[in-house]
Amino acid sequence: MNKVLASAVLFLLISPLMRGSEPLVIDPDFEYKVLDSEMSVFHDETNSLNWEDVLLKEFIPNSDARPNLGFESGAVWVKFRVKNNSNDDNFRLQIHQPVLDTLNLFVLNSNRQLLDQKTFGEGFEFDHREYETPYFLYDLSLKKGESKNILLKIETAEQIVLPVYVATLRASRWMAQTTDLLFGAYFGLIMALALYNLFIFFSVRDRSYLYYVLYIIAVGTTQAVLEGYFQQYVWPDNLWLASRSVYLFTAFVSCSSILFLRDFLRTKVYTPKYDLAGKVIFGYFLVIVIAVLYEVNTIVHIASQIGISVVSFYILFAGIAVYKKGYKPAKFFIIAWSVLVAGIFVYALKDAGILPSTPVTNYMLQFGSAIEAIILSIALADRINILKQEKSASQEEALRVSKENERIVREQNIVLEERVKERTEELETSNHKLSDTISELKDTQTQLVQAEKMASLGQLTAGIAHEINNPINFVSANIEPLRYDVKDILEVLDRYDSINNPDDFELKKEEIEKLKNEIDLDYSKREVDELLKGIEEGAKRTAEIVSGLKNFSRIDESGIKEIDINEGIRSTLGILNNQLTDAIEVKLVLDENLPLVECMGGKINQVFLNIMNNALQSMEDNPPTKSSVLHVKTMKKGEDVLVEFSDTGIGMTQEVCDRVFEPFFTTKDVGKGTGLGLSIAFKIVETHQGKIDVKSKPDIGSTFTLSLPIKARIQTEAEI
Repeated sequence: MNKVLASAVLFLLISPLMRGSEPLVIDPDFEYKVLDSEMSVFHDETNSLNWEDVLLKEFIPNSDARPNLGFESGAVWVKFRVKNNSNDDNFRLQIHQPVLDTLNLFVLNSNRQLLDQKTFGEGFEFDHREYETPYFLYDLSLKKGESKNILLKIETAEQIVLPVYVATLRASRWMAQTTDLLFGAYFGLIMALALYNLFIFFSVRDRSYLYYVLYIIAVGTTQAVLEGYFQQYVWPDNLWLASRSVYLFTAFVSCSSILFLRDFLRTKVYTPKYDLAGKVIFGYFLVIVIAVLYEVNTIVHIASQIGISVVSFYILFAGIAVYKKGYKPAKFFIIAWSVLVAGIFVYALKDAGILPSTPVTNYMLQFGSAIEAIILSIALADRINILKQEKSASQEEALRVSKENERIVREQNIVLEERVKERTEELETSNHKLSDTISELKDTQTQLVQAEKMASLGQLTAGIAHEINNPINFVSANIEPLRYDVKDILEVLDRYDSINNPDDFELKKEEIEKLKNEIDLDYSKREVDELLKGIEEGAKRTAEIVSGLKNFSRIDESGIKEIDINEGIRSTLGILNNQLTDAIEVKLVLDENLPLVECMGGKINQVFLNIMNNALQSMEDNPPTKSSVLHVKTMKKGEDVLVEFSDTGIGMTQEVCDRVFEPFFTTKDVGKGTGLGLSIAFKIVETHQGKIDVKSKPDIGSTFTLSLPIKARIQTEAEI
């Protein structure tokens, strides 16, 4: 990236001076020379001329060492002449620009006859070269007093910077060794810094170190690509990658520098606009990478050069902007990037011929990037130290604040203890009052529940009394006639018993027969039989009522047992028989195959009683035109038994349905209910882990649906 950037700066700042070309004269003390005014240039835009045609064209004299010929379509021809006045016959032509796609070299004698022709370039496999060096070398043989003309035809998509050397063999070897040594030292330093900071990253897990490692690896590898070492050692036979490596690695170093900049300088926090610009530039280079994968052309190269220039100014301005925001680590970043820019500037001045070509100026780019890498590594360490100092200061401040808070808390605790003491005394007083109130409420609730139970018991007692009264009255009414009939029969028996003398039997017999006729003994006997049957029927009915009451209350059962739900419903209806007037019809749809349910039978019967009692009461006020029907239905559903009670009473609104199971809620007039019946029923069903649901519509009726598990889910009888 740095070398390409230097070429771009040189191209923008320097304009060639037009002078006539002169031959290069090799004197006895000659070592090497980088050509400048000895060269002249011709641009073949159509790339259709051969070397013979080009010799007839007018060349433009060159005045610059390492001329920057810019971006040229077609082909660029360069010619120069070398004359040997020394005693040495063997020299070497060196072209120090590894990224040229195609380079054709033509050697002509003084009569412009072709003596030799060579083809070099990045567009050929590395084995095609005569020497294993990233630069292009040609052995030039010149006898003393002999001169030769050299023609170079250059075809490339990149910017053409053309440093051409003519050197003795000893000087050429020295330059190659020096080049390899210096670049090896540079690349080794870059890799050492990368490994060192990579180990630090694994230790501290700071993402900035990872981005730094990526950046300096990108810098080092990009320099290696630009110097031709990667084509020599990494991909000597991959021509596709060789033609695109400059652009790909330039994008790599630009993107990694933006990532490192954004994380190290925290641009998202300090300069959001620069942070957004960094994202845009990053995307710009991704587009270039995509374009390079398809085709390499001059437009891509120019776009890459523009991007590199923008990145250079962006990084410098972003660092200055962040530093102005007070972020101290930015100063090292500015210094490091300034050193790199200075190296680029010196390199550009050297290529312009303003500064001499020396190993220092030739490697100013690598020197500047190496110093930049070292300073950035120091900047990372300094940032860690600053963060540690800030953390330490933050901890000290936190400790100071903690101690101050501790003092305040101690003082506040004294005040709070007094307030808590006062508040505790108030709470204790309130607690005593509340306890008394709760006790009173519990007593009241107990009384209300007992009142509800007594009301239910009273209703139950009234019903039982009514039911037992009928058969008992029947028995009582038969006793008096039975007494008279028995008395008459006993009187007849007494008359027979009074006969002591057999002689008086006939006389007494007539009196007894007369008595039989008077009391109608046959009728009395038949009447006694009928009266006994009536008494027997009344006693039997009374026994049935007592048995039904026993089944309803389950007074001889405790705990959970298997209960016949249908039997419980029938028993409950028997208890409510006195409320079943002729106007109310009961329809039972009971599943005779219903399984026994494990439950507390008496409690479940109480639920049935409360629900059906409410249903019957809701139908008391039905007009004569409206039928009053109580539907009771049982069925099995899954692991549960469902019991459905439907009535055609007055019904309820949705608001009443939502509150119907609340304790003490009732729609009855004062004195006619406590509002605990359905609440107690709900609690009983809930204790059995069952469900009770109600649906109702005004003037239509209500439906209560009970869902009871077949297998008991409770262990003991709860207090309900």
